[in-house]
Amino acid sequence: SNLEEFGRLNRMVNDMLFLAQTENAPDNLRLETLNLTETIQGLFEYFEAWVEDQGVALQTRGQVTAVKADRELLRRAISNLLSNAIRYTPRGNIVTVRLYQDLRTTTISVENPGQKIPTEELPQLFNRFHRSDPSRQHRNEGAGLGLAIVKTIVDVHGGDVHAESDDTMTRFVIVLPRPSED
Repeated sequence: SNLEEFGRLNRMVNDMLFLAQTENAPDNLRLETLNLTETIQGLFEYFEAWVEDQGVALQTRGQVTAVKADRELLRRAISNLLSNAIRYTPRGNIVTVRLYQDLRTTTISVENPGQKIPTEELPQLFNRFHRSDPSRQHRNEGAGLGLAIVKTIVDVHGGDVHAESDDTMTRFVIVLPRPSED
Protein backbone atom coordinates (compact mmCIF):
# COMPACT_ATOMS: atom_id res chain seq x y z
CA SER A 1 0.00 0.00 0.00
CA ASN A 2 2.95 2.33 0.58
CA LEU A 3 4.12 1.75 -3.01
CA GLU A 4 0.63 2.54 -4.32
CA GLU A 5 0.51 5.74 -2.26
CA PHE A 6 4.00 6.71 -3.45
CA GLY A 7 2.91 6.15 -7.06
CA ARG A 8 -0.19 8.29 -6.55
CA LEU A 9 1.83 11.10 -4.97
CA ASN A 10 4.44 10.87 -7.73
CA ARG A 11 1.74 11.22 -10.41
CA MET A 12 0.21 14.18 -8.55
CA VAL A 13 3.55 16.00 -8.29
CA ASN A 14 4.28 15.34 -11.98
CA ASP A 15 0.84 16.66 -12.93
CA MET A 16 1.37 19.81 -10.83
CA LEU A 17 4.77 20.37 -12.47
CA PHE A 18 3.19 19.87 -15.90
CA LEU A 19 0.51 22.47 -15.11
CA ALA A 20 3.07 25.00 -13.88
CA GLN A 21 5.35 24.51 -16.89
CA THR A 22 2.51 24.72 -19.41
CA GLU A 23 0.92 27.78 -17.83
CA ASN A 24 4.22 29.62 -17.41
CA ALA A 25 5.54 28.95 -20.91
CA PRO A 26 2.54 28.91 -23.28
CA ASP A 27 4.80 30.02 -26.15
CA ASN A 28 6.62 26.68 -26.01
CA LEU A 29 3.90 24.97 -28.05
CA ARG A 30 5.24 22.75 -30.80
CA LEU A 31 2.48 23.34 -33.32
CA GLU A 32 2.18 20.92 -36.19
CA THR A 33 -0.52 19.76 -38.57
CA LEU A 34 -2.33 16.76 -37.09
CA ASN A 35 -4.77 14.25 -38.46
CA LEU A 36 -7.22 14.31 -35.56
CA THR A 37 -8.98 11.11 -36.63
CA GLU A 38 -5.67 9.20 -36.59
CA THR A 39 -4.77 10.75 -33.23
CA ILE A 40 -8.04 9.59 -31.69
CA GLN A 41 -7.73 6.10 -33.23
CA GLY A 42 -4.27 5.86 -31.64
CA LEU A 43 -5.76 6.72 -28.26
CA PHE A 44 -8.51 4.13 -28.78
CA GLU A 45 -5.78 1.53 -29.35
CA TYR A 46 -3.95 2.70 -26.22
CA PHE A 47 -7.10 2.23 -24.11
CA GLU A 48 -8.16 -1.02 -25.81
CA ALA A 49 -7.34 -3.45 -22.96
CA TRP A 50 -8.89 -1.24 -20.28
CA VAL A 51 -12.03 -0.67 -22.37
CA GLU A 52 -12.46 -4.42 -22.77
CA ASP A 53 -11.95 -4.92 -19.04
CA GLN A 54 -14.53 -2.21 -18.26
CA GLY A 55 -17.02 -3.74 -20.70
CA VAL A 56 -17.49 -0.55 -22.71
CA ALA A 57 -16.84 0.40 -26.34
CA LEU A 58 -15.30 3.44 -28.05
CA GLN A 59 -16.53 5.04 -31.25
CA THR A 60 -15.85 8.13 -33.34
CA ARG A 61 -18.48 10.18 -35.17
CA GLY A 62 -17.70 12.88 -37.72
CA GLN A 63 -14.53 13.87 -39.49
CA VAL A 64 -12.43 16.97 -39.69
CA THR A 65 -9.59 18.16 -41.86
CA ALA A 66 -6.17 18.48 -40.27
CA VAL A 67 -5.78 20.69 -37.21
CA LYS A 68 -2.78 22.70 -36.04
CA ALA A 69 -1.86 21.83 -32.45
CA ASP A 70 0.86 20.52 -30.17
CA ARG A 71 0.58 16.75 -30.73
CA GLU A 72 1.58 15.61 -27.24
CA LEU A 73 -0.48 18.21 -25.41
CA LEU A 74 -3.63 17.58 -27.43
CA ARG A 75 -3.21 13.81 -27.02
CA ARG A 76 -2.93 14.31 -23.26
CA ALA A 77 -6.08 16.46 -23.10
CA ILE A 78 -8.16 13.99 -25.12
CA SER A 79 -6.66 11.07 -23.21
CA ASN A 80 -7.70 12.63 -19.88
CA LEU A 81 -11.26 13.07 -21.15
CA LEU A 82 -11.40 9.52 -22.53
CA SER A 83 -10.05 8.11 -19.28
CA ASN A 84 -12.76 9.85 -17.27
CA ALA A 85 -15.47 8.81 -19.72
CA ILE A 86 -14.38 5.17 -19.64
CA ARG A 87 -14.23 5.21 -15.83
CA TYR A 88 -17.79 6.54 -15.48
CA THR A 89 -19.51 4.63 -18.32
CA PRO A 90 -21.68 1.72 -17.17
CA ARG A 91 -20.82 -1.73 -18.58
CA GLY A 92 -22.32 -2.45 -21.99
CA ASN A 93 -22.37 1.21 -23.08
CA ILE A 94 -20.40 3.32 -25.55
CA VAL A 95 -18.08 6.32 -25.19
CA THR A 96 -18.37 8.53 -28.27
CA VAL A 97 -15.88 11.08 -29.59
CA ARG A 98 -17.62 13.51 -31.96
CA LEU A 99 -15.64 15.70 -34.33
CA TYR A 100 -17.00 18.81 -36.00
CA GLN A 101 -15.37 21.62 -37.91
CA ASP A 102 -16.52 24.88 -39.43
CA LEU A 103 -14.57 27.76 -40.92
CA ARG A 104 -13.45 29.10 -37.54
CA THR A 105 -13.33 26.19 -35.09
CA THR A 106 -12.65 22.51 -34.59
CA THR A 107 -14.78 20.82 -31.95
CA ILE A 108 -13.92 17.60 -30.12
CA SER A 109 -16.68 16.22 -27.92
CA VAL A 110 -16.22 13.23 -25.59
CA GLU A 111 -19.58 11.82 -24.50
CA ASN A 112 -20.57 9.01 -22.18
CA PRO A 113 -23.77 7.71 -20.65
CA GLY A 114 -23.83 7.59 -16.89
CA GLN A 115 -24.78 9.39 -13.75
CA LYS A 116 -25.64 13.09 -14.12
CA ILE A 117 -23.18 15.66 -12.80
CA PRO A 118 -25.16 18.32 -10.91
CA THR A 119 -25.47 21.57 -12.88
CA GLU A 120 -23.99 23.65 -10.05
CA GLU A 121 -20.87 21.47 -10.07
CA LEU A 122 -20.13 21.74 -13.83
CA PRO A 123 -18.22 25.07 -13.67
CA GLN A 124 -16.02 23.74 -10.85
CA LEU A 125 -14.93 20.55 -12.64
CA PHE A 126 -11.89 22.23 -14.21
CA ASN A 127 -10.57 23.63 -10.91
CA ARG A 128 -7.43 22.05 -9.50
CA PHE A 129 -8.03 19.41 -6.84
CA HIS A 130 -11.79 19.52 -7.36
CA ARG A 131 -13.34 16.24 -6.29
CA SER A 132 -16.78 15.19 -7.42
CA ASP A 133 -19.56 14.10 -5.17
CA PRO A 134 -18.35 11.10 -3.11
CA SER A 135 -20.90 8.82 -4.80
CA ARG A 136 -19.08 9.40 -8.14
CA GLN A 137 -15.60 8.71 -6.78
CA HIS A 138 -13.73 5.48 -7.35
CA ARG A 139 -10.93 3.93 -5.36
CA ASN A 140 -7.48 4.94 -6.67
CA GLU A 141 -9.00 7.90 -8.50
CA GLY A 142 -6.62 10.73 -9.32
CA ALA A 143 -5.94 13.86 -7.34
CA GLY A 144 -8.41 16.09 -9.15
CA LEU A 145 -5.89 17.45 -11.66
CA GLY A 146 -6.92 15.72 -14.90
CA LEU A 147 -9.57 18.22 -15.96
CA ALA A 148 -7.41 21.16 -14.81
CA ILE A 149 -4.73 19.81 -17.16
CA VAL A 150 -7.28 19.60 -19.99
CA LYS A 151 -8.30 23.23 -19.39
CA THR A 152 -4.69 24.43 -19.32
CA ILE A 153 -3.87 22.63 -22.57
CA VAL A 154 -6.96 24.00 -24.30
CA ASP A 155 -6.26 27.51 -22.95
CA VAL A 156 -2.68 27.58 -24.30
CA HIS A 157 -4.12 26.61 -27.71
CA GLY A 158 -6.48 29.61 -27.52
CA GLY A 159 -9.55 27.39 -27.19
CA ASP A 160 -12.37 26.73 -24.77
CA VAL A 161 -13.53 23.65 -22.87
CA HIS A 162 -16.78 23.08 -21.01
CA ALA A 163 -18.92 20.27 -19.64
CA GLU A 164 -22.60 19.45 -20.08
CA SER A 165 -24.56 16.77 -18.25
CA ASP A 166 -28.15 15.56 -18.10
CA ASP A 167 -29.95 12.44 -16.90
CA THR A 168 -28.64 10.33 -19.80
CA MET A 169 -25.31 11.77 -20.95
CA THR A 170 -22.21 13.68 -19.86
CA ARG A 171 -20.29 15.57 -22.53
CA PHE A 172 -16.95 17.39 -22.41
CA VAL A 173 -16.45 19.75 -25.33
CA ILE A 174 -13.14 21.18 -26.56
CA VAL A 175 -13.39 24.02 -29.09
CA LEU A 176 -10.14 25.00 -30.79
CA PRO A 177 -9.73 27.96 -33.14
CA ARG A 178 -8.70 27.20 -36.70
CA PRO A 179 -5.77 29.26 -37.89
CA SER A 180 -6.52 31.64 -40.71
CA GLU A 181 -5.06 30.71 -44.08
CA ASP A 182 -2.09 32.87 -45.03
